[in-house]
Amino acid sequence: MKRFFLSLFIIFWFNAQAQENLATPDLPNIVLIFMDDMGYGDLGVYGGYPQQTSHLNQLAATGMRFTNFYAAQAVCSASRAALLTGCYPNRLSISGALMPWSTVALNPTEETLASLVKKKGYKTGMIGKWHLGAKAPYLPTSYGFDSYFGLPYSNDMWPVGYDGKPVTDTADRKFKYPPLYLLEGNEPVKLIQTLEDQAQLTGMYTERAVEFIDRNKKNPFFLYLAHSMPHVPIAVSENYKNKSGAGLFGDLLLEIDDSVGEVMRALKKNGLTETTLVIFTSDNGPWLTFGNHAGSSGGLREGKGSAWEGGVRVPCIMSFPGVIPAGTVSNNLATTMDIFPTLAALTGTDLPKQKIDGINILPLLQQVANANPRDHFVYYYDANSLKAIRQGKWKLVFPHLSQTYLDTSRGNDGFPGIYKSAQVPFALYDLSTDPGETFDLAFQHPAVVEALTTIANEYRKTLGDDLTKQPGTEKRPAAKIN
Repeated sequence: MKRFFLSLFIIFWFNAQAQENLATPDLPNIVLIFMDDMGYGDLGVYGGYPQQTSHLNQLAATGMRFTNFYAAQAVCSASRAALLTGCYPNRLSISGALMPWSTVALNPTEETLASLVKKKGYKTGMIGKWHLGAKAPYLPTSYGFDSYFGLPYSNDMWPVGYDGKPVTDTADRKFKYPPLYLLEGNEPVKLIQTLEDQAQLTGMYTERAVEFIDRNKKNPFFLYLAHSMPHVPIAVSENYKNKSGAGLFGDLLLEIDDSVGEVMRALKKNGLTETTLVIFTSDNGPWLTFGNHAGSSGGLREGKGSAWEGGVRVPCIMSFPGVIPAGTVSNNLATTMDIFPTLAALTGTDLPKQKIDGINILPLLQQVANANPRDHFVYYYDANSLKAIRQGKWKLVFPHLSQTYLDTSRGNDGFPGIYKSAQVPFALYDLSTDPGETFDLAFQHPAVVEALTTIANEYRKTLGDDLTKQPGTEKRPAAKIN
C-alpha cells in the first residue's frame, strides 16, 4: 500500500512539474510590445537624452538591439496591418490611419500573428491600441486573439480639444469624433473623456499584461501589448508627474520604461524568462509637429508621416536567453513584417498559403555567420505610392510630394504646429555615412540607381504604384464595413 501511494505521489509530482511551464525554446512564450510614435532616438540605449529608460537598456543588454529596423509605413493602421500579417499594407489594401467611421478594415481572412500561433495551442491576448477596424466583427477577437482590452483606435480620436476640454464647436474637426471607449472584448467598459483618463492608460495596460502572464503561466502564450502612447495626447499617472526632470514626455518614457520592467518582473516571478521571446518596437517615428510632446528621430531625417528615415526607421530590441546572444547589435536590414515568418520558424508553424512579404530573420537573431536574410525594403506611403527603395547601404528616392517638418512652426504643450508639403527630387543616398539623407550620389553611382530601379519596377507590377499609375496584380481586398 505504501508503494502504491508513493507511486501515485511520484506520478502527480511529475504531472505538476510538466504543467509548471509548457513553453520551451522550440515553443516559446512571446511578448510583443508595440509603441505608438516612439522615435528612433527616444531610448537611452539609442542615445536618447535626458530620458531614463533603464529597463529597456537592460533588455538590450540581455538581447539584440537593431540599428536598421523598419516599420512598413510611417502611419498607424498601415503599420499595424503589416506587423500582424507580415505583409506590406498596400498588399492588403490598408493605408493611412483608419477613422472610427472608416468603411474598410483588415480582412479577417488574413492570417495574423495570433491566429498563426494558435495552431500550436498558444493562449493569445491583446492589450492596447488596435486600429484595424472600429467595431465588431472587426476587433481583435475576430483575428485570433482569445481576449482583448484596449482602445479601438488612436487616443486622439475623441471629441476633446488639444486643451483637454470637450469640443462644442461644430466647425472643429474633432467635434465629429464619437465618444472614446475602452473595450473589453467587443464591449465598451470605460469612457475616456479627460486627460486624467488618458493618464491611466499605460498603468491599466501594464496591470492587464501582468495578469495575462500570471493567468497563462502554464501554457505557451502570445501577448501583444500595444501602448497608446507616446502618440498624443500624452499623459502620465500621478506617480510619474514631474519625476523625470525632462518634462512631460520624459515622464511618459519613464512610465513606459517601468511598464516594461513590470512585464519582465512578471516573467521572472513565474519562471518564464528563459522560455520567453520579448520584442519591443514602434509603429513609426515621432510626430514632430507636436514639439515638446513628441520624441526624437535621433538625427534621422523628418518623422512620422513621411518616407524619410525618421518616419519609418524605429527602435527595436529582442531578447530571448539562450537563443539571442546577450548584448548584441545588428546593423542588418530588418522590418516588423519579418516578425511573422520568424515566429512561424521558431514555433514550427506553416506559413499562410497567401503570399507575405516578411523574411525569416531567425538566423540573424542566432548570429549565424554571414546571415543577412533581408535583401531590400520598399518605402510605400499615401494610398499606394512607391517613394523609395533601400538595398544594403543605398536608398534610392523617387520624385514625390511629401509632408515636411522643415521650416515649419512646431507645437507646444499638446498643441500641434503647422504642416507643410515639399516636392522631393530623385536622389540616391548612402545611409551608412549619411543617415540624414543630405547628399545626393545618384550621378556618381548610375549602376546602383539602375539596379534599385529594376527591383522597384517589379514591386510596381505586383503591388502597384500611384506615382507611375500602375494598379498592381497581387493586391488583396480589405474587408468592407457596412
